[in-house]
Amino acid sequence: MTDQTQDNEPIIIKKYANRRLYNTETSSYVTLDHLAQLVREGRDFVVQDAKSQEDITRAVLTQIIFDQESKGQQMLPVPFLRQLISFYGDQMQAMVPGYLQSAMDAFTSNEDQMRSLFESGINPTQIFSMMDDVAQQNMAIFKQAMSLFNPLSAMTAKPQVKPAPQKEGNDKIDALEKQLAAMQEQLDSMRKK
Repeated sequence: MTDQTQDNEPIIIKKYANRRLYNTETSSYVTLDHLAQLVREGRDFVVQDAKSQEDITRAVLTQIIFDQESKGQQMLPVPFLRQLISFYGDQMQAMVPGYLQSAMDAFTSNEDQMRSLFESGINPTQIFSMMDDVAQQNMAIFKQAMSLFNPLSAMTAKPQVKPAPQKEGNDKIDALEKQLAAMQEQLDSMRKK
């Protein structure tokens, strides 16, 4: 990783009306590929509209993802994209960013272990099977958490995990904590292998 800018301030990238991107740190024009490289290096940046000073970082990051996907480096499966789109305008929309951030944080925290599994010569099919199990458990926990906020979905959804006792809200939270602990145990056992 390269050093951050002074005082760990994010790099300011200006986007001009002609769609050109200007890196104020290096005083040079950059491309989306340059910004993607900054992300890979762990550099923080903010993209501002040069005229209005509006923060347009989210739109530019989305554009980088689109650019990478159209170059054949596809990571986002079509069913995932469909599910993501279906949450726009839904009452659960506010929950999705936090869940996705938590899932990416968990994946990132286990990245080193996953790399060592791939390098250890374990059959990739086993690794993907373990990842799939964890993903299914995450989704089951997410669905159960969603039912806490939407009682109607709890009545219509088929539970994929053991239903939490309906006595009190605390019982549901206890059940979620137990499921998280079980997932942590599974991850710990995967690390030991």
